[in-house]
Amino acid sequence: MREETIPARSLLESERAFRLLVQGVTDYAICMLDPGGVVSSWNAGAERIKGYEAPEIIGQHFSVFYPPEDRAVLPGRALETARRTGRFEAEGWRVRKDGTRFFASAVIDAIHEDGQLVGFAKITRDITERMRARAALSESENHFRLLVDNVTDYALYMLDPEGRVTNWNLGGQRIKG
Repeated sequence: MREETIPARSLLESERAFRLLVQGVTDYAICMLDPGGVVSSWNAGAERIKGYEAPEIIGQHFSVFYPPEDRAVLPGRALETARRTGRFEAEGWRVRKDGTRFFASAVIDAIHEDGQLVGFAKITRDITERMRARAALSESENHFRLLVDNVTDYALYMLDPEGRVTNWNLGGQRIKG
């Protein structure tokens, strides 16, 4: 009898540890969806990122996280892809409870038990700041490129490690022919 009790206790401790782990994650929204896309569990990260407390969102379809213009198509496509291939990954705009938008990286994995689809694990991260930083860097690089390319009084060259010219500006073309 004791041998059966220890594994049961271990299993309960393992389940408790896993529940605490998922609930303790705050940088990622982690939720479980039923096979139809209805939210069935919700972690602290999901509450922080999306603004819904668990009782407000459990029982609601996950399409509420999509902008209104995307709700008719994208959530269904995401679930169908996850159902068919086992996984769906995407980046795009999502909506918080208060209506504000954020740029998200999302993964939806199909969860099977005994060969049957029982739902989906959905993990979302708010990457708005990363996307804005990427856009600002790209804009800065474009401005710098325009500045350098349009200098005509000086020849500006880019050399590779072996000293070969890989790029030059209009000044280089004008001065060196």
